[in-house]
Amino acid sequence: MEFKKVLSLLIKNFDREDVRYGLMGGFSLAMLGIPRTTVDLDFLVHEGDFKKIDKIMKIMSYKLVFKTENVSQYVGKALSLGEVDFVHAFRKYSKKMLKRAQVRKIDDLTIKVLCPEDIIGLKIQAMINDPTRKNRELADIESILDKYKDKIDWGLLNEYFHLFGLDKDFNILIKRYGDIDKGR
Repeated sequence: MEFKKVLSLLIKNFDREDVRYGLMGGFSLAMLGIPRTTVDLDFLVHEGDFKKIDKIMKIMSYKLVFKTENVSQYVGKALSLGEVDFVHAFRKYSKKMLKRAQVRKIDDLTIKVLCPEDIIGLKIQAMINDPTRKNRELADIESILDKYKDKIDWGLLNEYFHLFGLDKDFNILIKRYGDIDKGR
């Protein structure tokens, strides 16, 4: 996949169509200054914008290969287009994530990226949905905390960990990275 080219085209189309989105996944970590290998692009997109997304993706020569209530996956007809995945924001938590998305710059491109806490929240959900991913997701969470521990909203992280019944994991992380009185 030609990440910069694809990302640039996607963002220009998202902005033109006023799509509510936030970059997430492995590439979002790179945007936060945390190197991570990835093979695709992942976005959180407001449920009301899915028709716009589908139109954009088809115009850009992508094919919808998988869709559920929660996610959509597109694969480019050319190898250089790669795979682009969309998580549909229709719950209160995911809609709030979109509102908190932060504008970041990469070269001449301005892109909305989910905030570190929300990326962690989605990583928590990913390891609950697929327990075989727990070690990888925890490693990513610790990389985020290594870089952003002094700026993290520990209360929001506590809420995410509690939501998924992972209070024990939260307590381990807050003892390692934060002030024990934060997030309570």
